[in-house]
Amino acid sequence: MVLSSPPTPDGDFAIAPFPSGAPEIRMSKSAPPKQLLHLVFGGELESLDGVTFRDLAHLDIVGIYPDYAEAHAAWKSAAQKSVDNALMRYFVVHLHRLLDPATPGD
Repeated sequence: MVLSSPPTPDGDFAIAPFPSGAPEIRMSKSAPPKQLLHLVFGGELESLDGVTFRDLAHLDIVGIYPDYAEAHAAWKSAAQKSVDNALMRYFVVHLHRLLDPATPGD
C-alpha cells in the first residue's frame, strides 16, 4: 500500500489502489479525546449542615484531572485519608461545565 501525498483537503489520507484494481480505502484521522477538566479539592467544614469551610487558607487542592474517572479516583483517595474527621469534605468540580456550559459530558 502506498499513501497518497499530500493529504486530501479534509486532512485524511487516501490509500492508492493495489495493482490488482482493489478499491481505494480512506482512513480518517481519529479525533483526540475531549478534555473534560475536573477539580478535586477539600477542607474542613464549620458544621455538618453546610458547605462553609472553617479556614480557606487550609483548603486542600488535590488537583485538576482530564476526565471524571481520574477525578473520582483522586477524590476517593483524598476522602479516605480523612475518614476520621467528620468535618473534612472533598468535592469534585466539573470545570468543563464552567468553561463551556454548552458542552455535554460528565
